[in-house]
Amino acid sequence: MSHSTAWLRAGPTIGAAMARPFDNIGVIRLALALAVVVSHAFGVSTGSIASEPLIRTTGFTLGGHAVNGFFALSGFLVTLSFIRNGVADYVIARFLRIAPGLVAATLFVALVLGPALTKLPLADYFGGGGVGRFVMTTLTAFKSSNSLPGVFTDNPLPFPLATVWTLKYETLCYAAVLLFGFAGAIRYRAVVLGLVGGLFAATVGLEILDPDAPQGVQTALRLPLIFATGAALCLYRDAVPLSAPILVVLAGLTWLSAGTGSYKALLFVTTAYAVIWLGFAPGLSHPALTLKWDLSYGVYLYGWPVQQTVYSLFPTMPLAGQLGASIVLAMLLAGLSWLFIEKPALTLKARLRARRVRSALAS
Repeated sequence: MSHSTAWLRAGPTIGAAMARPFDNIGVIRLALALAVVVSHAFGVSTGSIASEPLIRTTGFTLGGHAVNGFFALSGFLVTLSFIRNGVADYVIARFLRIAPGLVAATLFVALVLGPALTKLPLADYFGGGGVGRFVMTTLTAFKSSNSLPGVFTDNPLPFPLATVWTLKYETLCYAAVLLFGFAGAIRYRAVVLGLVGGLFAATVGLEILDPDAPQGVQTALRLPLIFATGAALCLYRDAVPLSAPILVVLAGLTWLSAGTGSYKALLFVTTAYAVIWLGFAPGLSHPALTLKWDLSYGVYLYGWPVQQTVYSLFPTMPLAGQLGASIVLAMLLAGLSWLFIEKPALTLKARLRARRVRSALAS
């Protein structure tokens, strides 16, 4: 490498940084989940994201940026899981990470929160089929626009579990990793890099040709691009440096591209690199930041219904008060979810893996 570009490698590779016994991934995931809760405080109280400060300056809400960060981390970690554990362990791990917590949150909202808050008699709440439809469509289609009979009807937005929509894209990305793995494409990492390039070009093309395309179309490019970028950083982890100068260059290019067709695509790639850099950069890591409890998924799932509940009960409370109460309650429910749902599911995953290893050795 020439002296003119050597400064870009001012740091270890991602792979070298991962060899250390601790990182910042857990605390970053929790920070991203809390950022979603903070962002949603505006929408819950007004029914619109227009008052969210970042939407005007960056084109995305704080929650949107946080979701982008989640997908970058997911692309990196899920790809690493497939590489290290193989197909069977990968499928079991993904199912046990998503399904138990989602089922518990859905049933809690439908069978505990709903009956406590509905304006209807309980016989009507349970008798019209709405509760069953809510549970089924939430769990099978990740439908976030579901409502429950008589619940949150006076809120600006009546939806009890509005954040589950991202799980649809998450599951599709999981399936893509599995498909690429079966096809052997992950062994040829240039294929994944080509996928990133294709999604990048498609994002730029859409922004140029149809900047007002439906949100669903934009999201269908945005989240896979970020996930694929995280996956590519995983596959090239022994070659890509954790470099603050690289991050500065990417951020500068993104800032300079504002108002052009390449802005969003550059923002997504920069976000992916930034999150991985924050997660593993040696100068930022400390054992104290390696969390023993992973509350991020629980905070993400329970944050919205808790915020809806707080607003429903105390609509005149100042926004800061609603947000503070919501964070405390969401963290409490997330802690219960971790202790009694998510951690036991991960323990089951470890037991199943050990059993398969013993069976393989005995055969």
